Amino acid sequence: MHYDFRKIEKDWQDFWAKNETFKAENNSDKPKYYVLDMFPYPSGAGLHVGHPLGYIASDIYARYKRHKGFNVLHPQGYDSFGLPAEQYAIQTGQHPAITTEANIKTYRRQLDQLGFSFDWSREVRTSDPQYYKWTQWIFIQLFNSWYNKASDKAEAIEDLISIFEQEGNANVQAVCDEDITQFSAADWKAFSAKEKQEILLKYRLTYLAESEVNWCPALGTVLANDEIVNGVSERGGHPVVRKKMTQWSMRITAYAQRLLDGLDTVDWPQPLKDSQINWIGRSEGAEVEFALKGSEHKIAVFTTRPDTIFGVSFMTMAPEHELVTKITTPEQKAEVEAYIEATAKRSERERMADVKTISGAFTGAYAEHPFTKEPIPVWIGDYVLAGYGTGAVMSVPCGDQRDYDFAKHFNIPIPNIFEGVDISEEAFADKATTVIANSDFLNGLGYKEATSKAIAELEKLGVGKGKVNYRLRDAVFSRQRYWGEPFPVYYVDGMPQMIAPEHLPIKLPEVDKYLPTETGEPPLGNATVWAWDTGKNEVVANDKIDNKTVFPLELNTMPGWAGSSQYFNRYMDPHNENEIFSKEAIEYWQDVDLYIGGSEHATGHLLYSRFWQKFMFDLGLVPKDEFAKKLINQGMITGTSAFVYKVAYEVNTIVDGGYDEKEISDFQSKVIGDNPVFISKSVRDKIVSCDKAEFKNLTESVKQVTNMIGEKLAEKFPKTQVEIRLWTGQSFDMPLHADVSFVNASDELDVEAFKNWREEYKNAQFITEEDGTFKVSREVEKMSKSKYNVVNPDAICEEYGADSLRLYEMFLGPLEQSKPWNTAGITGVHSFLKKLWRLYHSGPEGAFEVSEAEPSKDSYKTLHKTIKKVEGDIENFSFNTSVSTFMIAVNELSSQKCNSRAVLEPLAILVSPYAPHIAEELWSKLGHEGSIATVPFPKFEEKYLVESSKEYPVSFNGKMRFKLELPLDLSKDEIEAAVMAHEKTQQQLQGRTPKKVIVVPGKIVNIVG
Repeated sequence: MHYDFRKIEKDWQDFWAKNETFKAENNSDKPKYYVLDMFPYPSGAGLHVGHPLGYIASDIYARYKRHKGFNVLHPQGYDSFGLPAEQYAIQTGQHPAITTEANIKTYRRQLDQLGFSFDWSREVRTSDPQYYKWTQWIFIQLFNSWYNKASDKAEAIEDLISIFEQEGNANVQAVCDEDITQFSAADWKAFSAKEKQEILLKYRLTYLAESEVNWCPALGTVLANDEIVNGVSERGGHPVVRKKMTQWSMRITAYAQRLLDGLDTVDWPQPLKDSQINWIGRSEGAEVEFALKGSEHKIAVFTTRPDTIFGVSFMTMAPEHELVTKITTPEQKAEVEAYIEATAKRSERERMADVKTISGAFTGAYAEHPFTKEPIPVWIGDYVLAGYGTGAVMSVPCGDQRDYDFAKHFNIPIPNIFEGVDISEEAFADKATTVIANSDFLNGLGYKEATSKAIAELEKLGVGKGKVNYRLRDAVFSRQRYWGEPFPVYYVDGMPQMIAPEHLPIKLPEVDKYLPTETGEPPLGNATVWAWDTGKNEVVANDKIDNKTVFPLELNTMPGWAGSSQYFNRYMDPHNENEIFSKEAIEYWQDVDLYIGGSEHATGHLLYSRFWQKFMFDLGLVPKDEFAKKLINQGMITGTSAFVYKVAYEVNTIVDGGYDEKEISDFQSKVIGDNPVFISKSVRDKIVSCDKAEFKNLTESVKQVTNMIGEKLAEKFPKTQVEIRLWTGQSFDMPLHADVSFVNASDELDVEAFKNWREEYKNAQFITEEDGTFKVSREVEKMSKSKYNVVNPDAICEEYGADSLRLYEMFLGPLEQSKPWNTAGITGVHSFLKKLWRLYHSGPEGAFEVSEAEPSKDSYKTLHKTIKKVEGDIENFSFNTSVSTFMIAVNELSSQKCNSRAVLEPLAILVSPYAPHIAEELWSKLGHEGSIATVPFPKFEEKYLVESSKEYPVSFNGKMRFKLELPLDLSKDEIEAAVMAHEKTQQQLQGRTPKKVIVVPGKIVNIVG
């Protein structure tokens, strides 16, 4: 019987679905184990072979844990809100829900065919109203909470109101806005309802505020920092500018220290932890106020080096700092405004990364040094960010390289406050060897002593204080999009009101257009039914707004990270309509035991999720304040891209024949564009590496092809003469991606397929190899649709099967490392599976045949060393070495002609996590009912690996002549006697008596003489 993997895989996938084999229970006598993947965004392109890498690894571990007796939760769902579906809707007018549903069907089919042991009964979709009802609910909890520094946790806003009513806010220790005005209990009671709401917004954990945001005009929305690459939007590559907008924000900064401390309690990769530590950016120093000369305004700065305060020679503010327009003098106004406009076009990341460009503008204003009272010029520069610290810095050029470069560029003085240090070439930033000079009361002090004393003196003067600062900023939570979670918010007199939780979900309304309105409002501004009736507690038409009982609803939607910040908890009880999850479910599952996903989410999803988890912990909703104990970042699978080289050549008119020059030029451009010339790799390489003498000869074949331009010109303009010019190297250095599906294993391009691929290639000319083939060049890159190097798992499963794909992806290398895909390599693991199949089908004509006979000692040894190795590999997530171990085991058992049930049954279980379909089929053929999925994992027994005998190399005068197997428990004398009595020894000695017999028990025997 042959290995019919297509039928086997389809049959068992149907069996698992029908019997809900992998459905987890929320109560079990078994220990729990929760395995989670970062759920996918269902794009229209579907999966490529790089996507399942982490899913295969998590599935192996989930299956292994079931074999080990655990109640395993291994859910899956879809992060189904997102910008791509909305952009497609804008282009086609098709509702995002329709395309999302179609994409999900494709993903589900592909995931199922790969044999994953997901509990599909718990599927969630972030765009499902029954799911985002609870995202909206969490938002309401955040709105109704504040952060109490005294208790170091979030508490109910009602408790804060009670404090205000009893004693005002003088003694409140809260994480809140900076511009808080002190008030008494009497003041609070005298405030109007609106004034009270405005004050509370400054304390709430989610709040409305005017924020500097990354605005992408082309996409019509705000983008998070991680959605911007090299100053443009990651999606579409559109320009991004900085802009002030009123936005919902999350007060994640309240949790900055807890987010840092929590990293010590989880088993996450250190590089990922480092990313979060750097993103949060804790630093200790002082906040100092500099009074502005001739102004009521003051500039607050945060500095980690208060010891260098006497080295300040200028101040630098972020161009977007709110004080800039207020302090700029009329003479400097035009220059400052122009600089602000230019800076708005650069992202924060671009500004921070660009250390070479030095730019700035003088405001005309001067601050006053707190100790010397000397005037300090105030500049603006884009190397200072409004979102970090106070948005202004005291610039000490002798101690900071960016300040130094800025001062040099604008000819600003650079006073030296370091004893014995030369700063003529660069700044000095070594704290360890710092000795302060030219600094009044700080002279002669080191870094630590000077820092403490400077802070003390600042506090005495009332112009500064010691402070811990964080780079982390509050997270902007609004998006000007349609396809996202609606906020459960309506507005009364401009103030946000929460819709009562019992009326959730607030569903997305229908709109005619997915673009912003003509007046610049978000897409929800196009909805005609988008107002809240407080009498009926329902969404009604906009024309009923009367601002008495019917009020406008929020027009922004939530960002993509909203739905992904709590999905792991919702999986525990996904169909609960009354609460986000039951107490029983959360108490049973607790947290995620193993989470697998990409490191690119370090400062996005993984940081925001931890923030939401800690908030929910404060509210007593979850038992753990970290949601995932262990995290593994899988590497990427790279693709081998294919490149064709386009020939660039110049058409030089020798005789124009009196024709219109532009007409000739336009015709040339059209002919060149319509008739691109491509050159085969070997021919191209030879030309590029040749010297000038060879160039002319080697390019003759190229000239024959490119001369067609002259022929076409001659047809159009008979009196015109042209010459074709080629340059060594440069003419042949235009690589373009070709779809890898047009290229065979020998790197030969299917020229006709390539010509039919794109309209602009249909008349392409090809300079081929001598044998007429056209060769491409290859390069390993990230597997990506845009690079045309993706491999569809559907094709792999059809040709080799899902088990082959699963094994191959694991066999490529360690899970955490990137590794290149090569389809040709999959034949090796496919051959292994066929060999495994034959091990169980050793009967006549390949019939299934298993013996009840006792296995040989060697077969037991092979089995148990395999058990030991595979179990260790899985526990250490070294899945690649397990595949090698399986291959070795099957080869050994085949050589041993082993078909014993006592070996082949446990072998099927060992293989099951990796290649579940073939394992299920073999288990069934072995006579078992049901699935192999929960059969106990084989137990390793050391006794089968203990050697009872030793094969001794027997040497004569140091030269090994034969080997003799002897029991290991023989004494030295017994070994010598057995060797001397052997006939081969007698043949070697030929009656001679040896001078000496050297015996090392367990190692060697050497006969001298």
